[in-house]
This record gives sequence, C-alpha cells and structure tokens, in this order.
Amino acid sequence: MSFFQTMNTSVTGLTSQRVRMDIIAQNIANATTTQTAEGGPYLRQAAIFESIPRQHFADQLDEALRQNPLTQGRRQFEQVNNIVERARSNDPDATPGGVRVSQIFTDHTPGPLVYDPAHPHADVDGYVRMPNVNIVYEMVNMISASRSYEANMTAITTTRALIQATLNLGQG
Repeated sequence: MSFFQTMNTSVTGLTSQRVRMDIIAQNIANATTTQTAEGGPYLRQAAIFESIPRQHFADQLDEALRQNPLTQGRRQFEQVNNIVERARSNDPDATPGGVRVSQIFTDHTPGPLVYDPAHPHADVDGYVRMPNVNIVYEMVNMISASRSYEANMTAITTTRALIQATLNLGQG
C-alpha cells in the first residue's frame, strides 16, 4: 500500500468521525427539546458506519467500459474484458478501503416522562415527554469519536513524516 493510499484511508476515518461528532453535538444541543417541527420531542440520532471495500483499478475500468455505449459490441466487449482481466491480475495495490457514514439512524425509543405541570408541552396529567437523549452516553460517544479522530490524525502525521524521510534519503 502506498503512502497516499494510507493517507486516503485515514482521511475517510477523519471525515466519518467528524460527522459522528456533529451528530453527537446535535443530540446534546437538543437534549431538552420537547417539541420539534415534526411534532413530539427530539429523537436521538446516530451515525452508522460501513467499510469501503477495496477496489482495483481494473474493476473501476470494467464498470466504466460497461456503461460506455461504444463497447457494447460483442467482439469489442470480449477484447476489453481480456484487457481488464490482465490488469486485475497485475494490480496488487487496490485502492484502499476505509470507512464512511452509510446512514444517519434515528432512535425512535420513547424518552422519559417527566412530571412538570407548568411546562407548556405538558399533557392533561402534567407529564412531559422528554427527548431520548442520555447526556452521559453522548459524552462517552463524543470522547470515543474524538479519540478516533486523533488516531487518524496521528496516522496522517506519521505517514507525512515517512514521506518526508523517504524524500530526504534521495537527497543524501
């Protein structure tokens, strides 16, 4: 794996953790929001991650050629397919995977009922449905996302230092 592929993998981690931290911050900011535009209390959200599969250049080329109307002829397609297969067997360095946010999950678990008859959103019995956000849980998630972000930054910094050291070898 090349230095740039290593950096690319770390960058996907940085981006995903930033999205995760933004969502956690939004949860914390709305921890007391009892009425939203959709109606009802704020519902906690969470980022769902998925791995980005490694992809060979040959696979990318194959997909592009399949969509090209010029390669739809049977004989041309077979020639192109042979080229793609040879490229795939000679491509030990696939584009690295990484991670991405596949979706933002909304937790529909009902929040706690709090007795507060003076609250403007209280029901006839004086209870208010609060958001399903647990501040302690969100803070633990924020610390985890922050540490993951720091780990990816360290990987990028280390990779950059290795690139610089490699370049310096050629000067001496």
